[in-house]
Amino acid sequence: MGACAIGNSGTEIVLDGTQTSDTDPGAFPISRDDWQQVIIDWSPAPPAPDEFTLCLDAWDSGRPCFLPGEDGEEPDEEQDEEGGIPPITITDLARFAPEGSVITGEPDNVGVAGLPTNFVADASVHTVDGELFGFPLAVRFTPSAFDFAFGDGSTATTATSGETWEVLGQAQFTPTDTSHTYAERGTYTAQVDVRYTAEIDLGVGWFPIAGEVGSAGAPQEIRIFEAHTALVAHTCEQAPSSPGC
Repeated sequence: MGACAIGNSGTEIVLDGTQTSDTDPGAFPISRDDWQQVIIDWSPAPPAPDEFTLCLDAWDSGRPCFLPGEDGEEPDEEQDEEGGIPPITITDLARFAPEGSVITGEPDNVGVAGLPTNFVADASVHTVDGELFGFPLAVRFTPSAFDFAFGDGSTATTATSGETWEVLGQAQFTPTDTSHTYAERGTYTAQVDVRYTAEIDLGVGWFPIAGEVGSAGAPQEIRIFEAHTALVAHTCEQAPSSPGC
């Protein structure tokens, strides 16, 4: 086979040599070439990657990984709001809503056909203390809309409950944001339903609740008369506060 040189570094063995005879290449166990080098690596094999490393490799390649759960493992139900107050909705607060508003038609629930009748509702901010789901709370209702029904088929929705002519500084039978003009004489049943927004206080400040709660108003009879012109002692210019001026 010829001379061989053997090198040993401790972790690998190097066999080196040349072929000097016409020996059948098939009988040479290392190689059939004229020059050959065989390296035997005796270094220890690298450790197998752990599950975390495999998980990171999978994540980098776009494949998310999840740790398997134990057989029979159930979600932790102890994190439920045991002893806590459930979410409060506007429906839960309906029973605290103010009573129906009383409507008044000026003057004295009497009007004149063809002239405005001014309507005023008595709704305002309303606060009530109570208990809900076993917890004490305060509920504050604020009027948000007024749905007027005048009894002759006409309706109107306003953001105000109305003010008297005196408070507005207006003469009688002049139009206002909440007035209505009846075309014919007769007796009409008017009413106003009030919509409220709500806030609650559980002892840490006021928090709004989404939605509105409605309160139906009591019916009120309005008598409408006809007015006829007649001679008077003074004109409207002379007595501007007279009826019809």
